[in-house]
Amino acid sequence: MSYVVLARKYRPRTFAEMVGQEHVVRALSHALRSGRLHHAYLFTGTRGIGKTTVSRILAKSLNCTGPNGQGGITDEPCGVCPSCRDIDAGRFVDYTELDAASNRGVDEVQTLLEQAVYKPVQGRFKVFMIDEVHMLTHTAFNAMLKTLEEPPEYLKFVLATTDPQKVPVTVLSRCLQFNLRPMAPATVAEHLGRVLQAEGIAAEPAALKLLARAARGSMRDALSLTDQAIAYGGGCVQEATVRAMLGAVEQRHVLALLQALAARDAARLVELVEAMRAEGLAAAATLEELAALLQRLALWQWAPQAADDEDEPGLAELAQRLAPDHVQLLYSLALHGRAELGLAPDEYAALTMVLLRALTFAPPPEAGGAPQARPQAQAPVASPAPSAPDAPSAHATAPAPSPTVPTPAPQEAAELACAPPSSLAAGQEGAADPCAELANDWVALVEQLDAAGRLQALVRELALNSQLVQRQLQGWVLRCASPTLAQEATGQRLRAVLAQHLGVGDDWHLQLQTGPVDDTPAQRRTAQRQARQRAAEQAIQADTVVQALQRDWGARIVAGSIEPLDG
Repeated sequence: MSYVVLARKYRPRTFAEMVGQEHVVRALSHALRSGRLHHAYLFTGTRGIGKTTVSRILAKSLNCTGPNGQGGITDEPCGVCPSCRDIDAGRFVDYTELDAASNRGVDEVQTLLEQAVYKPVQGRFKVFMIDEVHMLTHTAFNAMLKTLEEPPEYLKFVLATTDPQKVPVTVLSRCLQFNLRPMAPATVAEHLGRVLQAEGIAAEPAALKLLARAARGSMRDALSLTDQAIAYGGGCVQEATVRAMLGAVEQRHVLALLQALAARDAARLVELVEAMRAEGLAAAATLEELAALLQRLALWQWAPQAADDEDEPGLAELAQRLAPDHVQLLYSLALHGRAELGLAPDEYAALTMVLLRALTFAPPPEAGGAPQARPQAQAPVASPAPSAPDAPSAHATAPAPSPTVPTPAPQEAAELACAPPSSLAAGQEGAADPCAELANDWVALVEQLDAAGRLQALVRELALNSQLVQRQLQGWVLRCASPTLAQEATGQRLRAVLAQHLGVGDDWHLQLQTGPVDDTPAQRRTAQRQARQRAAEQAIQADTVVQALQRDWGARIVAGSIEPLDG
């Protein structure tokens, strides 16, 4: 007897055997038991998830006569009566499958519909199954509309498609639509384990996980890959052989890359990429595995109870070393970096650039943890003046540069970090500076750090949206209106940036409060932009040429079209 591939041998023959489509099975089972049967069904979903299979099971349910020949419509077809056996074998006279991908014209559809006038020969119902129905021509769709809407009572239509957007609305409105979902990797791996156990083939759980991930939600693809893995592995399914067959990258390689990214070690990154080139590992597979690892890392940080206990031990340690916003940045770069690999003449060079980009845009390290090969800015940087400048006109050029604010010397930094001598001498330890002075100093400091590139990601947003409310010898107190920004981890990173800039010791602290704010760097930026916008609009309205155009030609100023030249 010739070998039958696993995808055909283990194709479900009853609703109970279907995997991962419980919502469809439940709806059809209830309809069959209650006798509330529609005349047309549309099954949608990606390839290999059971559209044709559920159509055949539905046809058997409608035509099953039971083992004794006395059965009726059921949601549990017996599989032994002539109708069930013939439908499984593909020779049931009253069940017709039409492949619309190769029979898409009006003539083929009319030939099918001509059979609709004849009652079933062998079964209880005629079932017309049209696969990839979206491939039919517009004329073919029109030819079947009337029969699809009012078929004879003995005729049922079953349509299947991978692209329901291409099916005309006039057809969709005549059908009950069921969307079959891609199956989760865990569901696929569990089913593969049962299949291989039935086949008497040894399989490693890690190998089944790789096959399930590679199938991308398709059970048929998973079974086909399993057939290939059995042949590749000489009768057994092992992780090493499956990984080699799929060209997948071992997690240890990606974990080493992630550790180098966490340590900001550019030399180590380049060394690892060259080692992967020597082993012939695919760059695209590397970024794919890196994205998957970062996804599990994010689970460790935000929902550790949902993380896989079998993950590498180093993952929990990395979850402590990498900030959550840094993980999200790395995930986005790994995800979008795959699209760049085909644009570069050398995919490994492109992989190196993606990883170095991750270093370039990484948040600044805490004090004492400066990145390797990432120089710090040494030159003094210009900072905007603390108070709002005069608004320029719409035709003004860029404003004059603000005076530079040099990095404070250690003694100056210590004075800046402490409370005013007057308040301390008066015994008012912990007393706050005047509000305006605190706000001006904080805005100037934040603008200086932002211009120097010292503030990144969530740390930058926290600094811009916070207000300095107290300045003491032991540390500062910031208030932020957003509890999301005022997280302890983000505050610690901002404290590290400030401590390094001010030159204070480890005993200096930064306290975060949550509450209303009225004078933050972000609010001042908004106020300045609004002032420039108002000045630009007033300048346009006062322009004599514009006034002449409005008076003589009926011109009007389009709201929202005016922007100041300095942005």
